[in-house]
Formats: sequence, C-alpha cells, structure tokens
Amino acid sequence: MSIKPGALRFNTDSMKLEIFRGSANYEGSASMAGIGTLAAGQWEEIVATSPEAQTGGTRGLFGGGSIPANTDTIDYVNINSTGNAIDFGNLVTSGQQTGFSSRTRGCFAMGSLNNTIQFVTISSTGNATNFGDRTVALNGTGSLSNSTRGVMLGGGSPSPQVNTMDYVTIASTGNAVDFGDMLTPNKNARTGANSTRGVIQEGGSPGAQNTISFISIPTLGNAADFGDLTSAREGTLVCSNSVRAVFGGGWTSPNSTNIIDYVTISTLGNAEDFGDLTRLTRDAEAASSPTRAVFGGGYASPGGVQNTIDYIQFANKGDAIDFGNLTRSNSNLGACSNGHGGL
Repeated sequence: MSIKPGALRFNTDSMKLEIFRGSANYEGSASMAGIGTLAAGQWEEIVATSPEAQTGGTRGLFGGGSIPANTDTIDYVNINSTGNAIDFGNLVTSGQQTGFSSRTRGCFAMGSLNNTIQFVTISSTGNATNFGDRTVALNGTGSLSNSTRGVMLGGGSPSPQVNTMDYVTIASTGNAVDFGDMLTPNKNARTGANSTRGVIQEGGSPGAQNTISFISIPTLGNAADFGDLTSAREGTLVCSNSVRAVFGGGWTSPNSTNIIDYVTISTLGNAEDFGDLTRLTRDAEAASSPTRAVFGGGYASPGGVQNTIDYIQFANKGDAIDFGNLTRSNSNLGACSNGHGGL
C-alpha cells in the first residue's frame, strides 16, 4: 500500500482527523509498517484548536519526583502568566519521571525502577491513567515529542546505562516500540524538539557531557551528532519552542550551575550563551510555550532541594526571571505542556 503526502484519514483510536506528511527522505511512496507507523513518513493530527482555546494559554505540567522522597503529585501552571503552581492530580506511579505531550495528552514515563507510561488530559485536572510500558525499566530516562510521537531515550540506574530509544503514538495507548540508538549509552538525557527534529543533550556517561545529538522524529533510526554545549554538565533543564532549544543549569562535580545555553534546532553546531537562571540547580525540569520556557524544581549543590519556578523569553537572550513556586520542593520530576516546540 502506498500513501501520498496530503492523504487524509480518520483515526478511530483518537477520534481525530489526520494528514500524512512525508519526511525529509520521502521519495513518493511509503509502505505501511503498522497502524500509524510508516517507514518514510507519519500521520499527524490536524489540530483545530489551540492552548488559548483549551486552557486559556499554554499549560505546563510538572509530575512526580524522587528527592527528598518519591512523590506522585502533578502540579500545573499557566506558562503565559506568572504565579504559584496548582494541584492537578496524581500519577499512577511515584518517583522519578520524564514527560512528553501532544496538544491534548500529557504523558509521564519511568517511575522509580519501572517501565510504566501514564497519561493525563492536559485541558482538565485529575489523576493519570495507565498508557502502556517502555521496552526497558530504568531510571534516568529522557523524552521528547512532536504532535504524534513520544520518544523515550536512555536510562541507567540500577543497571548499566543503555542507548535504547523507543517510542509510542501519543493519541493511542499501548507499549513502546524500538526507535533506534543514542550516540552513547547514558542516563539523564535532556531534550527539546520542533515538529520534525529532536535535539538531545546526552547526559551522564559515566559523568558530565557536552555532547548534543539529534534525531528525525517522523522516521526511525539512530541519533547523529549535532554539536556541543558551552560546558560539560549533567542534569540540565531543557525545553524548546519551534526555533530554539535552551539548556539551563546542570551539575559538574561538585557544584550545580545556573548557565543557560541555546541552539537553533533546524541547524547544526555548538551551543551559545543565553544568560543565567535565578539559581544554581540540577535535575529540575522545564516546560514551554511558543514564547516562554519555565524551569521548575531541582536540587542545588550546595543548597538542597527547591520549589522555585523561573522563566525566560525564547526570543530575547538574557537572565531568567522569577515565576513562582511549585506546591512542593522536589527534583527528578517530569514536565510537559500543550504548547511546546514539537506541536
């Protein structure tokens, strides 16, 4: 069966209309490799709404965390404004998480030492529901997404670090499928994306790194080299709009940092200085709207666990500004939004 770019279908799982988009190496046809999974392209939901219509502005969710103790709490903020976070609900599993999302669904994966994937509906509040399982059960996983696919990357505790990448189709439910391999086995990868490309700061392998790699989200395959951060570090806070990915904070033994770097996602090359966070931090998490990145929680070495949220404007380089506070102090949490760069 061949499919031409621009073809339409109705997805009976998500009850949404979808359009087929060819990838960069598309050559005129593609054979079906499975429902919603194509060798040279992908089906994408036709979005007929916006974060403003759904939630009065882009909503950012912060879920889970493992320091000072495992938690299943989900908080949310309106990224377009400022203020303290509000309780959203609870996760299926507690502990360390990684987050990814479409315009409608927020997904959290990898509670402490399990392979559980769970989801919430971003426009409402309430508890998470089971989605399926990842192909490995490890802490220290990263993730990224466009409007269709969520890709989970790496991991390494308590087992040896892995270079596994697997993915799910966000509009449906089910177990993850193999995507390809990262450049190196590592944990604590941090990521950003536009609708076609994901950028990855490959985390600790075995210690701090400055390596940035990238993948093409609509296709399957291994990561390739993108460039380098301005300095090697682990546990950075990364998110993106459709143009820029920003990398904030992180840790290089024995101290945390407040550095913010950025790259232009559509190009290749080394990161450049953007400014500084309001605090030294590591193992926090970030969510984004088309104009803002917000950074929540984390752990300072020295200083301890934090509940701080700060933000930057993607278009204007400069230092972060205070946004408010999470409902609890925690690190190793996951985050997602209904307005990030992959949508």
